[in-house]
Amino acid sequence: MKIVLKGFTLFLSMLILSCGGKEDKKKEGFSVDRQKTATEKPADAAPAADATPASERIDLSNKGVGPITSLDLPAEIDEGMAKKGEEVYNQMCLACHRVGKKFIGPAPNGILERRSPEWVMNMILNPEGMVKDDPLAKDLLTEFNGAPMANQGLTEEQARSVLEFFRTLK
Repeated sequence: MKIVLKGFTLFLSMLILSCGGKEDKKKEGFSVDRQKTATEKPADAAPAADATPASERIDLSNKGVGPITSLDLPAEIDEGMAKKGEEVYNQMCLACHRVGKKFIGPAPNGILERRSPEWVMNMILNPEGMVKDDPLAKDLLTEFNGAPMANQGLTEEQARSVLEFFRTLK
């Protein structure tokens, strides 16, 4: 019993000593601290890319790449379709998209103020093609750290109901 007690005391002492404060030790040898210098751009250099993040950029003319080429939305929101869309969203999209905040992917609220309905539908139905061929989708991929949107295999009807749900989000 005394051996176990001494061993435990020794272990506890070593643990306490190892958790001591961190000391900054001066490195021996040669080191250089460089500062970034400002460089001037040539007069013929291309202008800088749009500084607005892709998720906040407004582009209502882009229809995207995919099966949806034209979509007319009625003035009134179809509440039944929006309810079905919310169910699909909660089941298939909530893992990556949160209403009101950026998460793994962009927030869906206000999306139809920034994107055309066709673009949104094509992104839902054809995320691989969009990321491959649509410049805005490529920028979104970059903005969200290369996390591509997963193809959930939704039907056009399901995607349309999700779009209707998005219309209820402000």
